Amino acid sequence: MAECPHFEHLLVLPRLRVQNANAISSPLTHGFPSITAFLGLMWALERKTGASGLDLQFNAVGVIAHQHQEQITDGGFVNAFRLTRNPVDKTGGTAAIVEEGRIHLDISLVFAVRSQALQDEQSAPGIAARVREQLGQMRIAGGSLVESSAPRSRQRPYVVSLTGDAEGQQRLFDRLKLRLLPGFALVERPDLLEQRHQALLATQAEATRLDAWLSLARINWHWQAAKENGQGEWQHDRQDLGWIVPIPLGYGALGALQDPGSVINARDSQTPFRFVESLYGIAQWLSPHRLHSARQLLWYTDSQPDDGLYRCRNDYRPTPVHEFDFD
Repeated sequence: MAECPHFEHLLVLPRLRVQNANAISSPLTHGFPSITAFLGLMWALERKTGASGLDLQFNAVGVIAHQHQEQITDGGFVNAFRLTRNPVDKTGGTAAIVEEGRIHLDISLVFAVRSQALQDEQSAPGIAARVREQLGQMRIAGGSLVESSAPRSRQRPYVVSLTGDAEGQQRLFDRLKLRLLPGFALVERPDLLEQRHQALLATQAEATRLDAWLSLARINWHWQAAKENGQGEWQHDRQDLGWIVPIPLGYGALGALQDPGSVINARDSQTPFRFVESLYGIAQWLSPHRLHSARQLLWYTDSQPDDGLYRCRNDYRPTPVHEFDFD
């Protein structure tokens, strides 16, 4: 199984205000941009900073959401996206409406970086400021960076160097977690998917992981009759699960890898091409103070071309909760 690539520094870009980002993360999910969008941003930022003379190797990214505002109607049981009216076409007629989901975000990005330049504590703040400046020229999940309402002191980018011993690294990460509050970090929860699958198998022998994923993607209500008087009550299955969400985790191949330029109208004629579909999993929004290490926050890629898998991974593992009986 893949592991998070080695890194020595955390480059933190806090309190970013993103307007009109893509809220449709996959054909089946919406509500927040896909984690693949942030990994794509990381690679684009690495190329952009490299072209400007900065020697930075970006290996992973963490996303903390402080606020979100999905552009949907707030009336009625079924929500719908708020769509924009496009200008008239060349004949003067009404242009077709392309349904697109948009969302406004207040987020912080944490990049896991390797760089000799960041070893110098004097130059690190200047490098972080240059990266933030170049990020302002880019799109984040299709959205535009605009002026944030957060205090200037909280918008200033900074570098956390994790080059000391384990105790020192933990102390620095504990401070970082507090600076990221209030907010929620997105972490992967494959254990919840496996638990729900096993629970479904107990009553449905043919239940699949897709059934488990769909079950976790909704709130399931059932009537629980009381043994004493038979009255009972309605109960749901979200007890103690936290804020869990279905998300896309990457892409799975639908066919063989095609030679560069062999597919007509491909975006890049210099890169091999492959038709893919989305892979799905379960994630959880978790307060940063509940994380125990930087690796639990970070997302990285796990590409297995021979198996047709291009997947995003996160190393979060829940801490067992022990109940003690003091009676």
